[in-house]
Amino acid sequence: MTDTRQKQGKSLFIRTYGCQMNVYDSERMAGLLKPLGYSLADAPDGADLVILNTCHIREKAAEKVYSELGRLKKLKADKARQGEAMKIAVAGCVAQAEGPEITARAGYVDMVVGPQAYHRLPELLARAARDDGDILETDFAVDEKFDRLAEREAEGPTAFLTIQEGCDKFCTFCVVPYTRGAEVSRNVDAIVAEARALAAQGVREITLLGQNVNAWASPPPAGEAGDAWGLGELCRHLAKIDGIERIRFTTSHPRDMDDGLIAALGEEEKLMPYLHLPVQAGSDRVLKSMNRGHTAEHYIGLIEKIRSARPDIAISGDFIVGFPGETASDFEETLALVEAVDYSSAYSFKYSRRPGTPGAAMPKQVAEPEKDERLARLQALLERQRQSFNEAQIGKTLPVLFEKTGRHEGQMVGRSPYLQSVHVSASQSMLGSIAPVKIEGITPNALAGVLVKDNEAAA
Repeated sequence: MTDTRQKQGKSLFIRTYGCQMNVYDSERMAGLLKPLGYSLADAPDGADLVILNTCHIREKAAEKVYSELGRLKKLKADKARQGEAMKIAVAGCVAQAEGPEITARAGYVDMVVGPQAYHRLPELLARAARDDGDILETDFAVDEKFDRLAEREAEGPTAFLTIQEGCDKFCTFCVVPYTRGAEVSRNVDAIVAEARALAAQGVREITLLGQNVNAWASPPPAGEAGDAWGLGELCRHLAKIDGIERIRFTTSHPRDMDDGLIAALGEEEKLMPYLHLPVQAGSDRVLKSMNRGHTAEHYIGLIEKIRSARPDIAISGDFIVGFPGETASDFEETLALVEAVDYSSAYSFKYSRRPGTPGAAMPKQVAEPEKDERLARLQALLERQRQSFNEAQIGKTLPVLFEKTGRHEGQMVGRSPYLQSVHVSASQSMLGSIAPVKIEGITPNALAGVLVKDNEAAA
């Protein structure tokens, strides 16, 4: 994080857990507090305000938050002994799910703010300055939140842009519908305004965010007639903005992957050839128990349709192993689906009970050793596919967007169209530019290449 000191000298530290949506939310919180004189600090020590922006998806998420709060309690006491005050806020999904318990267990926390209420932080801080009691704010005011988001400063050539929040799918393993609320789409005019503001600051690539981003729908922009737009129409519209050269979106749900979006993937060059489309399991029996609303055959057919429209697309996915009732045969069907799809990258996890979800109360919970063995087998297969995809890029020339300097002198790091990190020997003047790079090798986590000169690129 950068430290942009303001004249009033208040310092703000935000620790972000979890998904890209939380990263975006943290950026917006910093933007909301900047007019109040808060500048970002690199550590919580001595900060005037510390915010833990939490995630509730993985196992023991709340325990990690309480552990961090224990450390912050000591820092707050140290600052009090110096005659100064530190405010502590817990934001995000753990705040939404366990707000009352946080205030009961950690009375030194000043504010507990759900993910759909952080736009009220300035007024909550004012209340905290007046009152000694803790503040719990967990209303689902998503439309109000979208309306009150302040314009933010870009921190590089790429940026996240939230267009949709919440989820109506109610997968039996997931807490998102309970912590983020129902699906709500942001107005297209507000999205375009934010995208234009980012482009004016030098952003070249935007990633559209949503819990179910491809469920986004909105009336057309002001002054245009017609039916409601879907994500495909939005992407085509955003592609017209000068300066925006790349568009991505995440995370999608198979049930919302419509023909309009698939056509846009095939026709709009600024849409990157990378799609994160979680499936979670390859067994229809397990998918039904998860309440996914699709079958393995439907998912594979969808991938074939997408690849027909965009042959160069790279597919990423999510997997959960050891869901209650999953048998060895069910797991073999997951491996078979992975073989059929051939992923470029994926995220895979052992199932963990999330309090309040239907899955937590299901019978036939899978033993941990069995989960471990299945996860190891799945991850070995996914890693082989990832390595194979990366090796296939050797010898190709890919357009790379340079995002930052590398660890070594004279090194720049960028991203390929497939979201791979690419290391190149180049000057810092390349920051923010998109240039052709010939891929010459791979490392465990990145590609390595050399810049292609103009005449070589033309050839």
